[in-house]
Amino acid sequence: MEVHFTPELETKLSRMAAQPGRAAETLVKEAVERLVDYEESFLQEVDKGLGAGDRGELVDQSDIRKTIDRRYPG
Repeated sequence: MEVHFTPELETKLSRMAAQPGRAAETLVKEAVERLVDYEESFLQEVDKGLGAGDRGELVDQSDIRKTIDRRYPG
């Protein structure tokens, strides 16, 4: 696989790679792996939510508001 970056992004990658002493290729591989893992996990959670909705397992809007207010007061 071949991926092309803008010169600006290549410069940023090179600069980041120089800091911890890693190759830019290693940083790109790690970043792609994190992105793919996140997307895979996100899609699994979406599928679970859709399944729950299909089964009628829905959360009342007032319960959601209470949860949000508890987590983010004020």
